[in-house]
Amino acid sequence: MPGPIALVGAGEFQPAMADLDRELLAATGSPRPRVAIIPTASMPDGEATFQHWASMGVEHFSALGAEVEAVLVRTRADADDTGCAQAVGEADLVYFSGGKPGYLLETIAGSALLAAALAANDRGAVLAGCSAGAMVLAGRLVGFRRTILPWPIRWRPALGVVAGAAVLPHYDAFPETIAAAMALRVPRGIVVLGIDEDTAAVGRNGAWQVHGRARVTVWRGRHRERHRSGEIFGF
Repeated sequence: MPGPIALVGAGEFQPAMADLDRELLAATGSPRPRVAIIPTASMPDGEATFQHWASMGVEHFSALGAEVEAVLVRTRADADDTGCAQAVGEADLVYFSGGKPGYLLETIAGSALLAAALAANDRGAVLAGCSAGAMVLAGRLVGFRRTILPWPIRWRPALGVVAGAAVLPHYDAFPETIAAAMALRVPRGIVVLGIDEDTAAVGRNGAWQVHGRARVTVWRGRHRERHRSGEIFGF
């Protein structure tokens, strides 16, 4: 049976997410789970930032009792590297951290690494993404015009792991009027998940549960729902 998928609004590798991450590790069923950290989305911010997120992920999950490896995928060539793909394919939890979603999508879409991650999830491994990582796992990814006032001009196809959904992370960090304007322009049939910081939606077999300190806001066309920690929803 496919493993759980965790979509995190923000806060990866921080103490606030430790309880959720313990649950994700427990869901693997392994006494010492293997975790693959993929900090690719942070690469456009420079090597120091890339290494910072890789190290944070290793330290965080090591402290929770896991065996952790940072899979240092910087480029598309790295994403097709057999060694990187093997490290991901052998993991019990694959974690895509935050940064630039467009760069992450372009780097891993159709790659050997992505194929390995999906195969791992199919056999029961947990697949997690935070912020940019969560956005890219969805069916659609919002694109922005590069002007003085950025505005979404399209919802481009993403990886489609969570088909029929789009993710707006950091949802409680900006005015909801902006998020509403985005949600109302999403293609028909797409549900928008607004995930607050330090909060996650964890799904398996069509049922999604909220974890963390705040809420997940679900937009179905013009209809808006709020769900707090422990509540379950579907789409």
